[in-house]
Parts: sequence; C-alpha cells; structure tokens
Amino acid sequence: MSILSKALNMIKYPERIIFHLNLTPFQKLIPNKFCLKCVYKTRTGRKLNLKNPVLFNEKLQWLKLYNHQDIYTTMVDKYEAKKFIGDRIGYEYVIENLGVWDSVDDIDVSALPDQFVLKSNHDSKGIYICTDKNTFDLKKAKAFLKKHLDFDYFYAGREWPYKNVKRRIIAERYMKDLADGELRDYKFFCFDGEPKALYITQGRDSGNETVADFFDMEFNHLDMKIDHETAPIMPHKPVNFELMKGLAAKLSEGVPHLRVDFYEVDGKVYVGELTFFHCGGFSNFRPESAGKMFGDWIKLPEIKK
Repeated sequence: MSILSKALNMIKYPERIIFHLNLTPFQKLIPNKFCLKCVYKTRTGRKLNLKNPVLFNEKLQWLKLYNHQDIYTTMVDKYEAKKFIGDRIGYEYVIENLGVWDSVDDIDVSALPDQFVLKSNHDSKGIYICTDKNTFDLKKAKAFLKKHLDFDYFYAGREWPYKNVKRRIIAERYMKDLADGELRDYKFFCFDGEPKALYITQGRDSGNETVADFFDMEFNHLDMKIDHETAPIMPHKPVNFELMKGLAAKLSEGVPHLRVDFYEVDGKVYVGELTFFHCGGFSNFRPESAGKMFGDWIKLPEIKK
C-alpha cells in the first residue's frame, strides 16, 4: 500500500490514526476514554459500548476506566506481587527471585546460576531466558530489556494498574517441567473469587506455534477459541488442578475479574502472574457467543463519585 493510500485510509477510518499515535510520544495527549474507543474499534471492528457493556472485552475496557484500586498496582508488578501472593496463599507458590535492578547496567550475571530468567516487572513479553551462562549474550539481553524498561506499558492499552508501577528488572530461577520439557501456562479466568474457565497454552517454549484450549472447572473441553488455534493433541489435566482452583479463588477474591496464571513444575505449583486484562481486552472470541458468556460472568462495581 502506498503512503498516499495509507493516508487516505486513515482519513476514512480516523480511529486508525489514534491506534498508530498510541505508539508514539503523542499518546500521552490522548484522553483515555477516547483512545480506548478508537483502539477498540480498530482491533475488534466493533463500536465500544461503555454505557451498557455486555461483552467480556467491553467490560474490561469499562474496568480500565472506572475500577481503580491501589492494590491492583501491586498485583501486576512482577516484583511486588510476590509478597502479595506469598502473604495470601503461601510463599511455597512464589517463584524465587535471584536479583532485582533499577537499570540494565546494574545487572550482575556473575551472581546468577548457570540458568536463569531476566524479565521486566511492569509489562508483557519482556522476558529474556538464559539456558547456558557460558554462551549468554549479556549485551544483547541488556538492549532487549532496556527497550522494555523504557516503554510505558500503561499507554499501550490504558491498563490503569500498570500506570504507577516502578520499573525494574528481576531475575528468577529458570524452570521447566522435567517430565516432558514443556512449561505450560495454566491460566484461570476468575470472577469475584470464583474460577470459571481454564486456558492452557503450550508450544511457546518449543519454537512451535502457540496453541491453546479452554476447559470448564470439571475439566471438560470447551468448544471455543481465543487468540490461538486449539492443540492437535489435547493437553492433559494438571496433577494439581484442584489445588490451582483453590489458590486462584483466594488470589482473585474481591476482584470483578482476574486471570491467575500457574506453572506446574515437577509436581509443584507456582504462580506465574496476575492479569486483569487478557490481551488488553481486544481478544477475538470464536464463537462470538463465548465473549458474551465471559461478559456475563463479570459483575461491574458501582462507580464511586
């Protein structure tokens, strides 16, 4: 598409201008509600209904704008969340921290084991894995992590909990299930402390395409898709399925919606992260009725004026 065609296309669809501005320094000038309406239209093809939200994605946008609790900032901070998780359900479910730094220039690899994980604490996908310190490219890792550290994740999707997170780099121990070499994500979609659906993603660490499947709380497979295609071979039920359900319920208590992620490594359960807005609230539900079902599970709180 030529530059002229792109310009004309943006004039025809002004919400696309906002979508691109959202990735530039101009993003801070755009009011949150207007920005979300425009980006939502671009990403989903739908007009955002904030007066009477029904769909899961619509209600997530509403929660971004109107449900602000200070504890949410702690819960999304991958460093501070460890204390929240440990205090609420026990530190045996917390992934061990090996180090924390305010700047990538302060990272001390000599103090880390042969295998470890570096990650930014305030965003998504800011993860750099070391499986062998002898071949680890620290310069490349620092360049990658600095980009994430410099990025203000709040303005990417106006997810309020990330707005005031102090940005840092943390090191965690490297984990992989020795049974099959796969580190699956077990993501529980919870609503006011009640887990309703489990989303299992796999293939991410193998270099293959990520696949994912939904299950209900009896581990019956749900005929729906979101973000990824389903796995050609059905994932097995996690050994600690019932334990995960109970832990997810405790961690999500009092929150309209929270996604609680777990890993199961050598028979033990660890909390991966806590997420308020799955894919920013821009996911593509197939069939569309699934988005309505998930939306029905969210009971929006009253706005405090």
